[in-house]
Amino acid sequence: MGLLERLRKEWFILGIVLVIAVARLEPGVGVKGGPLKPEITITYIAVSAIFFNSGLSLKTEELTSALMHVKLHLFVQIFTLVFFPTAIWVFLQLLSITPINEWLLKGLQTVGCMPPPVSSAVILTKAVGGNEAAAIFNSAFGSFLLGSSSSVPFTSIFSQLFMTVVVPLIIGQIVRRYIKDWLERKKPPFGAISSCVLLMIIYTTFCDTFANPNIDLDKFSLIIIVFIIFSIQMSFMFLTFLFSTRNNSTFTPADTVAIVFCSTHKSLTLGIPMLKIVFAGYEYLSLISVPLLIYHPAQILLGSLLVPTIKSWMVSRQKALKLTRQPKAPVKV
Repeated sequence: MGLLERLRKEWFILGIVLVIAVARLEPGVGVKGGPLKPEITITYIAVSAIFFNSGLSLKTEELTSALMHVKLHLFVQIFTLVFFPTAIWVFLQLLSITPINEWLLKGLQTVGCMPPPVSSAVILTKAVGGNEAAAIFNSAFGSFLLGSSSSVPFTSIFSQLFMTVVVPLIIGQIVRRYIKDWLERKKPPFGAISSCVLLMIIYTTFCDTFANPNIDLDKFSLIIIVFIIFSIQMSFMFLTFLFSTRNNSTFTPADTVAIVFCSTHKSLTLGIPMLKIVFAGYEYLSLISVPLLIYHPAQILLGSLLVPTIKSWMVSRQKALKLTRQPKAPVKV
């Protein structure tokens, strides 16, 4: 494989490295309140574009089928809102005997209680080619479910989810009905478009991370907490993969992709306001926030790096399943 062909194939990984490097050099450009205004361009415009893109690319029957996939929804929500926080609590009982700052450990516990994000899990599922419709439902439903039961204003959550998820999705579906033949004939690069939006999100996320004064720990504590967070993410991604691919599971490879991303990702957008309300007046609020501030870019970075590997597994698994379902030719005597 030639160098140019290799670069073309791995453009997304190279893009991740590039945007992180640019964010490190000048984080002020993509930080909240900066020239790019990510609080508008990312939170509203980019997220709306993601779900308009999804509405345009998904068949209506796929969305309907995903809505009725109750087993998948139960798996994701129970893992996210029950198993994840419980497992983190048990793990932190072991870490409590170590010299790690207790407020950082409390921050890790709050990470476990957060819902999935609305955008990153959907984009990564789409980039792999997984069950995008199921990812959309579980990401939005998880945020809505936990947000409506917390101290964060219900009206604010509902209106933002409605305007950035539901409305663009419906508009995309309506537009699709009129240009369906053109879409099937031209096959626009929906996956590449979502990947480009994801690079924008990665860039602004790391701008916020590098510019954030709260992440001002001693190097030992910072290295330890980053290691713990990546270990948690890798372990839980592996667990959800094992659970959803066991022999008696009815999940398809595409379902597994949605499950892996939706079950292990956590929302920064909903998480930070929740922390500010729950821990209002706490002297150590900045330390409590650090694990979530690290978890968010870490999940996007790790998920993006794993896209080619997971996609390769899914495609090969789908081919293997297709071969096993083909009727065998009768043996001639």
